[in-house]
Parts: sequence; structure tokens; C-alpha cells
Amino acid sequence: MRIGIFAGDGSLDELLALAKKVESDGFDSLWLPQIFGIDALCALTLIGHEVPRIELGTAVVPTYPRHPAALASQALTASVASGGRFTLGIGLSHQFVIEAMYGYSFDKPVRHMREYLSVLVPLLAGEAADFEGETVTAKLGLSVPGSMPVPVLVAALGPKMLRLAAERTAGTVTWMTGPKTLAEHTVPTITKAAEAAGTGEMRVVGALPVAVTDDPAGVRAKAAQVFQVYGMLPSYRAMLDREGAAGPEDVALIGSAAEVRAGIERMRDAGVTDFVAVEFNNDEPVATATRDLLKEFV
Repeated sequence: MRIGIFAGDGSLDELLALAKKVESDGFDSLWLPQIFGIDALCALTLIGHEVPRIELGTAVVPTYPRHPAALASQALTASVASGGRFTLGIGLSHQFVIEAMYGYSFDKPVRHMREYLSVLVPLLAGEAADFEGETVTAKLGLSVPGSMPVPVLVAALGPKMLRLAAERTAGTVTWMTGPKTLAEHTVPTITKAAEAAGTGEMRVVGALPVAVTDDPAGVRAKAAQVFQVYGMLPSYRAMLDREGAAGPEDVALIGSAAEVRAGIERMRDAGVTDFVAVEFNNDEPVATATRDLLKEFV
């Protein structure tokens, strides 16, 4: 199992410094989200030009606000800057975000993703797109000098999205999804669908909050506060319910080094190919203890 680090908020300089540290510590990958701040693809293009070894990926970019051709152009550029080390993680986001904040329709999200991939995937493979759907149309090709094919991962939680990810992409990237749910739902569903489609072995990138501490109750309370929103968003709430978790803090890996190590090993045993740690507590000695434990896996 590969080990990566999830980067949160920060300036370009701070993200670049973090990426250099992640690489020097021996980790396999660095992942950035696209939320309401710095542009993840722009930041990873800069990082890819300056940091020579690790894989760089988005986890994830919402599809609705960007036409797939525009996103493909950005992703191919990031791939050029990194010498082919870029992976594009995409997702639907959430109904409230897409409708109330962006003003787009969230009707039939699986249809939207299927049509989106019908344009995005060929463009990222260096082919022309020739597709006219109900929500997405594109009849064009892209020319990005020096670009290589870019793999795509879809943030897929439900069975329909997992099957779509298996049929059309390299795999899935999950967040707030615990080992029980991964072992009993996510991995079997995407694996079976990939076998039926003949698309090969799937990547399953699983991200969770991580903290090594001798005050688990206090740090768990902090996690409950920091990640509170994920217990209210319907898609994540469904995954927490599958896990039997009252809130996000219950799937976070928090405790002694031995306890956190065991939690990461449960993710591996569940079929996760890439574990991505969200180091949410920057207080000492928690931050150093957490990073030291993660380095044991690389």
C-alpha cells in the first residue's frame, strides 16, 4: 500500500514547502482538494515543476463548475510540469454546493458524471472528443506539447458511481469512508464491476484524518469540530452510517502510535491501494508523532 499526504489550506509558498517535505520524508504522493480557495491544479502545476519525484493528485475537483475540455487542458498542463506524475481526482461535490452556491442543476448526477467522462477521458488520453449529451457537449481535440495520458479517479461512494468509475477510469478516491465500509461495500463493488468490464485492477485511494496522541479524547473532540460538516452532507453521512459511526471523529485514526498503526493496517487489509493521511492537528507533540508514525510505512 502506498502512503500519501493530504494538503489543506495554505499559500503557494506554504504548499510548495509542504510538498518538498513530503517528498524528502519518502512519501509516495501529495493530494490537494479543490474547495473555495487556491486552485489545486495551478498549485500542483507549480509543485510538479519544482518537486521531482512524488505523485501529485487532486482529491477532488468538482466537475460541474468546469467544462471537461477546460479541466482536461489544465490536467494535461499539470502532467507536463510534473513529467507525467499527475493524477486527476474528480467528484460531483454536493447538491447544496452545486445548486445553491454555483447555480447549476444537480439533477441526475450519475448521468452528469457519465457524460462528463465521455469527454474528459478521451481528451486526457490524447484523443479527440466527439460527444453530444443532455448535459455536456464537446467536439474538439487538445494539443498540449509534451503531455502524456492522465489517469482519472472518481470520488465514488454509491454503487452506481462505483460501477461507472470501474468502467471508465483508473479507480476511486474516498474520504470519510472507514475500513468496514471499504471492505464490505466499496472495494467489492468496484472490483466486481471492473472484472465485468475487463478494465483491470482498480486503484482505491482512501483518505482519513490521522493523529497520534496521548490525549485521544481531546483530539477526537477537535476532529469532531473540524470535520463536523461531513457528518451532515448526505453522501458522507451514508458512508458513516454504513460504518456505524456517529460522526467523522469516529472514523478518524486517533490514539497511540500502535492504535493508529493498526487503523492504517485495517485500511490496507480492506483493499485500499493508497492511504492518504490528513494531518489535521498541528499542535506539538501530536504533529511530529503523527508524521513519524506515517513515515514507518514508507
